[in-house]
Amino acid sequence: MSLFQRLKTTLRADAHGFVDALEDESTLLKQHLRDAEAALLEKRAMVGQLESEARRLEAEQKRATAARERLERAVALALDAGREDLARYALKQLLPRVRLIERIEARLREIGEETRELNAALERQELAFEELRARVQAYLADREAGRTEAGIEPVTDEQIEIELLRRRRHRESGAASDVSGGSHG
Repeated sequence: MSLFQRLKTTLRADAHGFVDALEDESTLLKQHLRDAEAALLEKRAMVGQLESEARRLEAEQKRATAARERLERAVALALDAGREDLARYALKQLLPRVRLIERIEARLREIGEETRELNAALERQELAFEELRARVQAYLADREAGRTEAGIEPVTDEQIEIELLRRRRHRESGAASDVSGGSHG
């Protein structure tokens, strides 16, 4: 294979490598955008799960509150009738309901706080994501426009020969100046 053929092949390979690198960069940007969108979807799903848990707990709270009220009336009725044994029986059923209601209320407060924090983070991240999406799209569009305007053109054998002659002449003129410059020192 002649020197010119090897040079031509090398230049073409470099050009293809450059285009591949640009495509890899584009692929990476798009992948990062998809990852950011997936993170947003995950946060939205977490908010949905918290809201679902809150609805379930609120329904459970209503049932426990109704049972507590019923048992409170039973305790009062038993005490009014002088039946401490029945009052103790009703209290034995009432106290776990009171504790359950307290745990539900505490968890509902936690859920409310978590939901507020997640919604605030989600709002910030959605804005950042939209900005990122716009920047990536603009960058890719600019790069694509630049690629079509100033794309890599194939190199002809004649262009390679001319470039090689220029470099030889430059090297020879550089060597001549080194020799003349070296005699002065």
